[in-house]
Amino acid sequence: MCKRHIFYFICYYLFMYQIKNQIYLNLDKTQKSAICNYLRALTKQNLQLGINEILDKFVEDEKYYLELKASRFPFLENIIDERDFLQDTEKYLKECKKYYEYKERQKPIIEAQKAFEKKKRKFLQEVKMSKEAPTKKQLYYYDRLCKKYSIEKKNVEELSKLDIRDEIERILNEHSSDYKIVD
Repeated sequence: MCKRHIFYFICYYLFMYQIKNQIYLNLDKTQKSAICNYLRALTKQNLQLGINEILDKFVEDEKYYLELKASRFPFLENIIDERDFLQDTEKYLKECKKYYEYKERQKPIIEAQKAFEKKKRKFLQEVKMSKEAPTKKQLYYYDRLCKKYSIEKKNVEELSKLDIRDEIERILNEHSSDYKIVD
């Protein structure tokens, strides 16, 4: 991820943190955290819905569970219809939605970065292998393949772990047609 995208991601995160400090002032830390985590998950699951629809869904579900005396948030019973609570919830849902929409827009960039890092790791692994001596298993397998297909062996003392791997791969590719079923 480039520096600009990291900067924006951090800004969104910090803004979410600021919003969390401004809302639900009458709830304790644990209650606030529980509601915020639930609202964030609810927003992520319902990104296709608008803020008001998500808010209505949350309030409707909580009223239902409060009625059944099976709510995750029993402390909401007296405040769920209060204007301040609904405004705080709407404010937090807006920020959650912005955060997840931004994250969704960044997905292609993040995937490209992951692909680049994967290629880089593979390249570095191959560089490391080119400097290492072949393992006993590799040498044994190479020897068995050469005998099986009557191939003249190369001088393995000069070959690296990478060279042996490539040589084994070449032999298998050349002779893989022996195992294909022809109709």
